Order: sequence, then C-alpha cells, then structure tokens
Amino acid sequence: MIELEGLTKRYGEKVAVNNLSFTVRPGIVTGFLGPNGAGKSTTMRMILGLDHPTAGDVRIDGKHYQQLKDPLTYIGALLEAKAWHGGRTAYNHLLCLAHSNGIPRSRVRDVLETVGLTAVARKKTKGFSMGMGQRLGIAAALLGDPRILMFDEPVNGLDPEGIHWIRTLMKSLAAQGRTVFVSSHLMSEMALTAEHLVVIGQGRLLADTSMADFIDRNSRSYVRVRSPQRERLLDVLHQAGVVAVESGDGVLEVDGGKAEQIGELAARHRITLHELSPQQASLEEAFMQLTAESVEYHAHSETSPASPEPARQQGGDGWKRG
Repeated sequence: MIELEGLTKRYGEKVAVNNLSFTVRPGIVTGFLGPNGAGKSTTMRMILGLDHPTAGDVRIDGKHYQQLKDPLTYIGALLEAKAWHGGRTAYNHLLCLAHSNGIPRSRVRDVLETVGLTAVARKKTKGFSMGMGQRLGIAAALLGDPRILMFDEPVNGLDPEGIHWIRTLMKSLAAQGRTVFVSSHLMSEMALTAEHLVVIGQGRLLADTSMADFIDRNSRSYVRVRSPQRERLLDVLHQAGVVAVESGDGVLEVDGGKAEQIGELAARHRITLHELSPQQASLEEAFMQLTAESVEYHAHSETSPASPEPARQQGGDGWKRG
C-alpha cells in the first residue's frame, strides 16, 4: 500500500505538487492521470525518495522509502526506461540490481523470460529499441518479486502485442493481491486496465474514485435515435415527457433517457426506428471535461502548411541493428 498525506513539492515559486493525500490500495490497478505538468512524475519520484517533499509525508507499507532494507523487494518501479548503462548486457544490468538487493541470481533469468528478453539477454543494452528498453525496465521492476509496483508510461514503444502483454501482466499482478500504480497518457489503455483512478491537475487532487464512477460523474450519457418518422417520434416523446434534441443528419439525442423506454414508446405507436443506441462517454472525454481548467500547456489545432513533418520516432519491440 502507498499512502500520501499532504504531500507538497515546491521549486522556488513553482508549486509542482500541492497538498496531495490519497491511498493506493492492493488488489486493484490504480490509474494515475493528469495533464502534462500536473505533477505526476514528481509525485512518483517522491514516493521513491528521489525527490524530497517540501511538506507532507509518503509511506510504502508504513515506511519511508529510505527505511526499506532491500527496497526492490518491497516496491518495483519503472520511471525511466533507459535507466541502465548501455555497455552492459541486459543480464548483467539485472544481475547488478539483484546483488545490491539480496535477490538470488535465478530471479534474473525468471524475469527475463517473463518480459520476453531471454533471446537478447547477453546483448548490450545500447542496441535496444524503445520497446525492448521498456521490457527491460519492467523486468527490473519485477526483479524483487515486490508487493507494490509502480509504472510510469509502461506502454511507450511497445507494439500491439506488447501493449496487450503489459495490460494482462498488470491485471494479473493486482489479482495476486499486489498494489499496482500506473500512470499513462493513453486513455484507451487506462480504460481497459485500471479499476480505480487518481486524477490530479496543477498539483492538486481532482478525483480519487472508481473508473465507473469517474466516467459517470464527468461525462454525458444519452440515447441516439434515428427514424424516418422523426416528427411523429418527436411528438410521441414530448407527450411522454421525454426531451429530445436534434443533432443533425436526422439524429435525435435524448439526455439521460433509457433506450428501452424509447423503444417501447416507438413500438406502441408503430414508429419505425433505424437506430436506437445508448451513448456513454469515454474515459478520455470524462478526463478532458474534468481537467479543462487544469491544462497548463494548450496547443492550437491549426497546422501551418510550412511546418516540417515531425520526425518519426522509432518504437516497437524489434531489435535495432547497426
């Protein structure tokens, strides 16, 4: 379990983290969300003792990180995928970590197999692609078989198979009763992985709730209806006290309505429906709604035709040669 109480971090006049209090509990995957500059990375660094809080407290199973003997056996973390020496092999990188935390050598082989790097275990890490670096970072987090795991952007550089693998891994770790805390900008992945959410903006806590409750509270749900007898349907809905609004292309939207009620009304009055579909906002829409006032960096949607095409970033799990 990770417990934060009044955690605050200042850099001069800048308040990066502002009086954060929440608990990350075992047995579920907890997602950590916030716009760029919200203070997520700073918070994770303070959990690991890499940054010292200006005020407040953070404990790992009741202890400060500095009090943990062989900390990798308590908490494993992926904060920076390339936190290794490029001249070392993947095997030797993990072996050094194992020796420093009293972890048996056999565990190195186990985690290399778990993350799918056995075939390149004796390769120097300077030749690893981004995806392979992510896998090695995850192997390091798993090395001590810890009860608590913390991942910052774990799917960066992974191909679709790798993304599915890490999603399944995090869920299985939580199912074993471990504490899993994960930060990501990929809302679609977070929606498939996390059961609970902690959301911050400008260093402050905005939400600490279940995934389902977060979406319900911060989104609009409605029923989308299309009918060739639109005007008659509008009259029937109005008589039943159901408010429908036109959204273009002959589509009606009923806020807070139930598809069953609308379908039964249409059937009773022999009205043909071409579409009757409940619409639930996505996690991304709910997140954007909640954090709209907390976004520090705003981009313009217009793209200058004179702007050069951005460089393509190498990713994937393949071996980078040369």
